Amino acid sequence: MARIAGVDIPKQKRGVISLTYIYGIGRSRAKEILAEAKVDESTKVSDWSDEEIGNIRDAVGTFKIEGELRSEIQLNIKRLMDIGCYRGIRHRAGLPLRGQRTKNNSRTRKGRRKTVANKKKVTK
Repeated sequence: MARIAGVDIPKQKRGVISLTYIYGIGRSRAKEILAEAKVDESTKVSDWSDEEIGNIRDAVGTFKIEGELRSEIQLNIKRLMDIGCYRGIRHRAGLPLRGQRTKNNSRTRKGRRKTVANKKKVTK
């Protein structure tokens, strides 16, 4: 298993697909990295030479990925919450922030249903 940017990427998959296992690298960026490192996209990771892996590591090093990217995203969310903007308030409340309706859906953001019991009627 090749280890790039602190992530074990699968050997049996093609280079483009295996690079997407790294947080912050998608399909298009993986193609860009492999082109920069002069490695064929369709080659499997197990067929990469040590020199090719070194070139890929250098190419990946130019991007903000993994922990650095995660911490930047968290800081951006924290900033939104601190300034009290609409998106920050929605983050704080755990609700969807891009205009979705919340009456019926949005279970992913809101979590499991919390049943609210009805008031009991007083009998005379």
